[in-house]
Amino acid sequence: MSEERVPQSSVGVGTVPADPTPAPDPDVDAQAEAPPSEAPTPEEVEIADDGEDAPPPPVPRTVIPRWVQLVLLPLLVLVPWILLVHAGKVVLLFLVASLIALLLNPIVGLVHRARVPRGLAVLLVYLGFFVVMAGIGVLLANPISNQVTVLRDNLPTIVDHANKSLASVQNYFNQHGVHVQFIKQGSTALDTLQEKVSKAAGSLVSFGGDLLTKVVSTGFDIVIIFVLSIYMLVYGPRIGELARRIMPSGDGTPADDYPTLTQHAVSHYVRGQLAFSCIMGTTAGLSLYILGVLGVFPDGRTYAIAFGAFLGVMEFVPYIGPFLGAVPPILVALFTDPITAVWVALLFLGLQQLEGHVVAPQIFSHSLRINPLLVIFALLVGQQLDGIVGALIALPTISVIRETVLYLSRHLSLESWGKGPGPLL
Repeated sequence: MSEERVPQSSVGVGTVPADPTPAPDPDVDAQAEAPPSEAPTPEEVEIADDGEDAPPPPVPRTVIPRWVQLVLLPLLVLVPWILLVHAGKVVLLFLVASLIALLLNPIVGLVHRARVPRGLAVLLVYLGFFVVMAGIGVLLANPISNQVTVLRDNLPTIVDHANKSLASVQNYFNQHGVHVQFIKQGSTALDTLQEKVSKAAGSLVSFGGDLLTKVVSTGFDIVIIFVLSIYMLVYGPRIGELARRIMPSGDGTPADDYPTLTQHAVSHYVRGQLAFSCIMGTTAGLSLYILGVLGVFPDGRTYAIAFGAFLGVMEFVPYIGPFLGAVPPILVALFTDPITAVWVALLFLGLQQLEGHVVAPQIFSHSLRINPLLVIFALLVGQQLDGIVGALIALPTISVIRETVLYLSRHLSLESWGKGPGPLL
């Protein structure tokens, strides 16, 4: 007979059967005995949101309806174009004044926070600006005036030496049968030039009258620009609030505040321009000093700092600034030795090539965060629209335009003609 086996179980001989309910967990009991945690209060949520690492909440995009795309967007292109064609000078004056106000507004705000009335702060900032410019002018005026004085005192000797050289050349050609008249009837080429200048006195007077008219007109424009910029600085906070109401709302941080971004854009341009001027002025001064040490241009060693500083200031003027900065050292070299003037001219020609093709595109593309090709394109377009002034304001203007486009691309969406809105860019 087979013995029936009983399956093994936890119940054994002499043991009490186990309770089918599981044994209590002390952790669970502790949690059960603990009072329920209270929900965080609104104040605690606000404190948590204000933490340094907590990012600001995303701002919903503003959707531009289709009818706005059809009507207003084309107007945003046509209206500025019509204003540029029919009132270009007025637009230019307001644009220059706006850039000056954006540049000086942080300084005015800093003075205003020191409990100085905003109008007085604007006046103090402008006075400080003019004092700095006057100081730079005084520093540069002394060496330049010395060179002009030396030139004026040596001019009769230079003319006499030139006449003697022309007479020697005339005798040389006469002896070799070459009939070229440098001296005719006791008159040298310089005397002939003097006579022609005297005959052209009427033309010079007419040119002087046109120049005076141009100077008066330019002075009037400068006064208007300063008046406009003063009003913009005085009413800066109101203008900023108006810009915030017109533009889509940001997230409330300075990194997403449109007026602050435009100010930073102009400040970046100014920092880039200062760095560019310092680099070019230092390079020119050092190069002239080396020419002076080598004996090629002795005066370069004496006036290296003055000539370099003058070139650095002139670099603020697009296109003609580098040429104006090269005039004083070339003139000094010319009245020292014509060959020396050739070497100095070649030096500045090389510096201008370095400036236009390497230094300017790299510095401004880094400070403005714009492609070097776009930097060159903006300068050319500005020069084509309004000459030197257009080129002068081209880079800060395109920097502001860049910040505007990026800001709108973050906060605007175009209502799609298909399914759902799409991003602006």
